[in-house]
Amino acid sequence: MTSDVRLRHGRVSLGLSFFAQGAAFALLVTRIPAIQDRYGISDGLLPAFLAAVPVLAGISSVATEQLVARVRPSVVLRWVQPVVLLALLGVAAGSRLWQVAVALGVFGLSVGALDASMNMLGVSLQRAYGRSIMLGFHAAYSLGGIAGASLAWAGAHWHLSLLMSYGPVVTVLLPLCLVASRWYADAQRDGTSPTSPTTPTTPTVQSTDGGSVVFKLLLPLCLVMAFAYIGDSTVSNWSAKYLQDVLGSSEQLSTVPYNVYMVTTLLGRAVGDFGVRRFGAVAVVRFGSVLAAVGFAVVAAASGPWVGMLGFTLLGFGLCVIVPQTFAAAGRLFPGASDAAIARLNIFNYVGFLIGSPLVGAIGDAWNYRGAMLVPMVLVLATLLYARSFGNGDARYGGEHERPRTVDVGRRSNEV
Repeated sequence: MTSDVRLRHGRVSLGLSFFAQGAAFALLVTRIPAIQDRYGISDGLLPAFLAAVPVLAGISSVATEQLVARVRPSVVLRWVQPVVLLALLGVAAGSRLWQVAVALGVFGLSVGALDASMNMLGVSLQRAYGRSIMLGFHAAYSLGGIAGASLAWAGAHWHLSLLMSYGPVVTVLLPLCLVASRWYADAQRDGTSPTSPTTPTTPTVQSTDGGSVVFKLLLPLCLVMAFAYIGDSTVSNWSAKYLQDVLGSSEQLSTVPYNVYMVTTLLGRAVGDFGVRRFGAVAVVRFGSVLAAVGFAVVAAASGPWVGMLGFTLLGFGLCVIVPQTFAAAGRLFPGASDAAIARLNIFNYVGFLIGSPLVGAIGDAWNYRGAMLVPMVLVLATLLYARSFGNGDARYGGEHERPRTVDVGRRSNEV
């Protein structure tokens, strides 16, 4: 098999993995009320169950950094994705509280390794392609999320049990992912050269491990990742309540903003790679940050539900580009240690998710929800302070035309 064909197969198979993960996660989070009813989880205990998933995912992401030093990210992904799908099925199949606790625990641990290894492979493939393709993978995730949320809606509408909702999805996706995993491509470790003849001028790290120096240089991107997920969790957790309680919409209309947000996220990511190739990653991230901030401002100032809907629409188009480009920028910043950088960066996905919803809720209860929407607006705008971190000297990805920079991790190892 030629190198180009192997890369294309790897790209398609990884896209399927992102799609399956989006569907699985959407099926879980959109049926939380049904899960609560099935297992009799009290309102007081539910936040602990929900918080445990991202906490365990963050721990797993840290462990994945050590694991991929010994085995390829493709091997990790090949085995943890079936575990995620089976854990989802376990959530539906139990009948006692400890059983759902175990299933959610397994889901959290496996999803952290899944997210990290997927993005490791995506960054590796992007480097081999020599052009921006990361947004396409995250578009597949958004498409899976829309499919999963739609199936969850159908299950709730037809009063299907959790097992009837989850079972067919797992039955279809599990064998597909196992078959597709044969074509995962670890382009970075296989030494696949970029398809573009241009030699990139990327910064290099003379080390195979991360060390404290990696985290120090990675910190701006970590903050951007957390800010983006604070914004995302605000939409996913508070859009319905905000539209109904603050803007006076009907209960039915209040379910629309998140669906609109997901669709605009898909559309934005579907065309985002072309924007990066044409205008550069720095410009795309700056534009997305400003657009998302405008979206939050429109939501906060909305006079009625339809104006609020416009704000959530702008949010989808703005936020959708930030996370994929943050992973891509980490891979460019540390080409010799990208797996470690991505594993650490992925932790801040869960940090933002854990902080966002309680933060907005606390401010909304203490002050008001219009004011609460200004907090993620300010944090998203703060991304502009770190936008240059998305360039990293590589003109092929829209980076600034800077001189190559060498970071000698070994020389500064005494800082660890």
